[in-house]
Amino acid sequence: MAVFTQNDLERMAARGTDRERVEEQLENFRSGFPFLKIDRAAVAGDGIMKLDPERAQVLAGLYGRAVAGLAVEKFVPASGAASRMFKELYEYVAEGKGSATVERVLSGIERFAFYEELVALGGDMKDPRAVVAAMVEGDAAAGTGLGLGSRPKGLIKFHRYGDGGRTAMEEHLVEVALYGGNPARIHFTVSPEHMEDFKRLVAEKSAGFAAKYGVEYEVSFSVQEPGTDTVAVNPDNTPFRVGDAGGEGEILFRPGGHGALIENLNRIDADLIFIKTVDNVVPDHLKEDTVLYKKALGEVALELQQQVFLYLKKIDSAGFAAEGDFRKEVWRFVERELCYRFPEGFEPTLEDLRRVLDRPIRVCGMVRNEGEPGGGPFWAETSMGVRGALSLQIAESSQIDPEHRTALMGGGTHFNPVDLVCAVRDFRGRKFDLARFVDKRTGFISEKSKDGRPLRAQELPGLWNGAMADWTTVFVEVPISTFAPVKTVADLLRPQHQ
Repeated sequence: MAVFTQNDLERMAARGTDRERVEEQLENFRSGFPFLKIDRAAVAGDGIMKLDPERAQVLAGLYGRAVAGLAVEKFVPASGAASRMFKELYEYVAEGKGSATVERVLSGIERFAFYEELVALGGDMKDPRAVVAAMVEGDAAAGTGLGLGSRPKGLIKFHRYGDGGRTAMEEHLVEVALYGGNPARIHFTVSPEHMEDFKRLVAEKSAGFAAKYGVEYEVSFSVQEPGTDTVAVNPDNTPFRVGDAGGEGEILFRPGGHGALIENLNRIDADLIFIKTVDNVVPDHLKEDTVLYKKALGEVALELQQQVFLYLKKIDSAGFAAEGDFRKEVWRFVERELCYRFPEGFEPTLEDLRRVLDRPIRVCGMVRNEGEPGGGPFWAETSMGVRGALSLQIAESSQIDPEHRTALMGGGTHFNPVDLVCAVRDFRGRKFDLARFVDKRTGFISEKSKDGRPLRAQELPGLWNGAMADWTTVFVEVPISTFAPVKTVADLLRPQHQ
């Protein structure tokens, strides 16, 4: 047990962190996080559903009729800074270090949506280093540079239109108007220092989009709560104290990663929630596939939920007395449609089946892997429920035992573009408490430093990884045209963003 001073306890209380949570995190440092017990990669026909375009059109039509009576909301994690987008450009400015990314940026400079703003600064456009410095550094309000490196991705102009550039956040406003129903509800998680900038842009742009698409907007924001930050430790796993290598300095807490956003998601009161990362947007002339498959995924979620509700109501009315053919029917549905496989030789009772049915549902779009980094779809042993059962999980490479990582990931064919549709109410119409379905054993520990001193940091279970580990998970293949992430600024020069 760690020794905490009264000041430590008071500071924890002030930030909304209780002692029990900190003790749990310290134990994670001591014992580590186990690797996922992965059976195999999920592929088309074995864990990934394929939809031909005709079926997608039918599902999208059904969704269009169903959505009118539902509370639908889009959830966009948008708090991340864009500094990593410009990493190589910073190195070029500071050290003159060239790279393929720098060359692409300079040769395509006129194709960026923020090019006109760059020219308006009045700098020397023939000096490549000065041009790059003006992009990433300075203060746009003061006219000293665009300062893109210090902006969040959501506030960077991604696409050019006849009436000017459009930011990633604006593209999400347009998207939700095309499939989110009316009112078009959207929620952004943002960092506190950028909250007013987001609100100001919404105030400037939402009326125009509302008139163009015939919707009313309900836009809301939240920040990652300080109480979800995780304690940092020294190499010997004792709490890391700022300003004091071993005594009475203040304990350091660090952001717990995007997994902390399960708390923000849990506060969304909606029937259906679409989740998409802030940088995965395309311009209007390429939105058709995105909208079609968003609607299709939504309808898949609604149809699964409808059948789940019918079974649960029947099970409850029978008081678990019904057996025989009905139990076998539910068993087939759970294994074939909800992708939950009981261990070989195990015959589930209706109570076992009820427990699998009564969970939030997420339907995840999966694209063919064309070399993008990130997590993938797998069959893995479930963290809760029947021991040895398999369910579908999105796993990062760090969650897989290095001894088997290459073979397991090499057998995969798809990538997770973080394109989720979530049905979060139970069959009685109550919203699930999403905190109940987190696998706390799926966090991640990394080595960092502060003020020249080494430390160990802990990230919470990822939002679409361990934070949703005990959800019913269904994977559906979607076309690569729906996936256009922006990891570096040069990605904005790809055809998907032009």
